[in-house]
Amino acid sequence: MLPHHQSRPDAVEQLLRNAQLRDELEPLYDESIGCVDVNRMTTHSENEFLQSMLEWERAPMAPICEWFEPRLTLESPEEVDAGRLPALIAEVTTRLFEKHIVLDFTDHLSDRQLYTLIYRDILPSFEKKIDRRESYLHWDCANTDGDPEAWLRYYANDAERDMWADETGGDLPAKQEPMHRRRLPVAPL
Repeated sequence: MLPHHQSRPDAVEQLLRNAQLRDELEPLYDESIGCVDVNRMTTHSENEFLQSMLEWERAPMAPICEWFEPRLTLESPEEVDAGRLPALIAEVTTRLFEKHIVLDFTDHLSDRQLYTLIYRDILPSFEKKIDRRESYLHWDCANTDGDPEAWLRYYANDAERDMWADETGGDLPAKQEPMHRRRLPVAPL
């Protein structure tokens, strides 16, 4: 009888927390809250989702370089000797991972191209800084949203390539192996 007795206060606490989260989200209400299917989620899971939404809404926006103390700065790509690039990339991607930033789809880029992308696009990018341990910001280095050619050429499997061709009617680029295999930090999507 003790396990059942212990779960009751937790269930009540979860329901109270749910009401509190929904009250806090009320002024920020949008269609995302309507996506919560209370019939398919436990109250605990729903609370986790609502808490993550609240954290997102309240998170400050700042350039990624300012997420670090002191501010993360890199040498200009033109000033870096090619021999130093692999070590600099390893160092900066490790530092980014410490802030839960993961670089996806980098193996088609040369070291200079990847370093330039980090320097020019990633570090100055304004993003919401969320301190949730299980949340990661995934940076798509193949630009699959804007131009899917690199993703289709180097990363998409046959089923994904076929689905893209069926949906868009577009021509598929020839499949190739990425030229620069890297072992960068990874995290779940």
